[in-house]
Amino acid sequence: MAGQTKARIEPLRRPRPCPVCDKPSARANYPFCSQQCADDDLDRWLSQGYSIPATEDDEPQEI
Repeated sequence: MAGQTKARIEPLRRPRPCPVCDKPSARANYPFCSQQCADDDLDRWLSQGYSIPATEDDEPQEI
């Protein structure tokens, strides 16, 4: 064991900014920086704060 060098451990995911507050993400709450930001994001999903814009067609499409 003498003379062995320790191998460098690379993280599985590179750090990214938190999608809620733009602080660096934390490994325990990835991709968020904290549990608070993760909870805020979940609340937005559950209260329908996020939506995908859609357009209404005047005529239904025929198959």
